[in-house]
Order: sequence, then structure tokens, then C-alpha cells
Amino acid sequence: MKSIFTNEYEILLRRLIAARKAAGMTQQELAGRLGKPQSFVSKYERRERRLDVVEFVMVCRTLDVDACSIVQEIEDRPFPGAGSKAKVV
Repeated sequence: MKSIFTNEYEILLRRLIAARKAAGMTQQELAGRLGKPQSFVSKYERRERRLDVVEFVMVCRTLDVDACSIVQEIEDRPFPGAGSKAKVV
């Protein structure tokens, strides 16, 4: 299964879209602040392309959203077939 169709990626997108709207930004305005074309935002919001981790952090910073809180929300979800979580010390 492609990662853009997982429940976890859905959480990520919902949070980013909600943050953009809460900031009162259009896709065009966000894209301009990122130095990207409007289609960049449109395509990741519609799951036509996947954000890599660096792009994800850039979008979060631009929207003044804590990237770690989104990752933590995903991390807290049980993954099918996963064993116990490994803790990083």
C-alpha cells in the first residue's frame, strides 16, 4: 500500500489542511511563502504527490505548526502487525 493512502498519512494531511485554513491562507498564499507553485500545495493536499520529511517540516514551519506534535499523533497510533514500540533513549 502506498503511504499516501494510509490512515497515518490522512492524519498528517488533515492537520496540515486545518492549519492552513486556521491561518486564513489559501493554497496560493502558502505556496508563495514556500517559494513553490500553487500546484505543489494542491497536489499534496489531494494526495497526488507525497511530502517528504523536509517538505513536511517546511510546511509546518510556514504554518507555525509543531511538526513533532503531528508525528507524535501518528506515532501514538497502533500500527497493524507491529510489535512493541522501540523507545529511543
